[in-house]
Amino acid sequence: MPRIFLSFRKADSRWMRDRVYRTLSDRLGAAEIFKSGQSIPPGADYAEILRRQAAECELMCVLIGPGWLDARGEDGVRLLDRAHDWVRLEIATALRAGNRVVPVLLGDATTLPDASALPAEIAQLGRLQFLRVPETHLPDGLDHLGDAVADLLPRTDAAAGPGRGAAPAAEPSMTMTAHVSGGGNAYQAARDQTIRPA
Repeated sequence: MPRIFLSFRKADSRWMRDRVYRTLSDRLGAAEIFKSGQSIPPGADYAEILRRQAAECELMCVLIGPGWLDARGEDGVRLLDRAHDWVRLEIATALRAGNRVVPVLLGDATTLPDASALPAEIAQLGRLQFLRVPETHLPDGLDHLGDAVADLLPRTDAAAGPGRGAAPAAEPSMTMTAHVSGGGNAYQAARDQTIRPA
């Protein structure tokens, strides 16, 4: 069972999404990452698999690019406002299960959606601390993402080493520094934090 679920909108920042997937696969192993296009075999019941994986994952990374929040269908309705929208269902399922959900902002200018802009069942997403993968420093950003995600996963027996039991899961030690860019305000700066494992 993959431990990490990548939730994403297909039309949003595809090239960065693929880089995130490759980085996490290289760091943790492809078997640990659930990505619908790679992880669901032909002929499988994708709806059942998506719901089960979202409910049972240890960590859901919600990949948010500039078009994520306001993506719309041909009828002009915002996709997130549809009760059957898969991105909305995935996030709601993980939150209800009590799984750790981490927004991952793709790009330098992407901001975390406010809770008020999200459907009620996933409004909590807008209050969660995020990670960022910046375009301007992409290799470093991907390395930091891999480090942070690895630290968020509970240690397994194998990771504990021979003859040692699994260590209790603990919150990773991190230092957080806020960066204010031109035109930003103090509130946004406080939210726009680069997380670097200590």
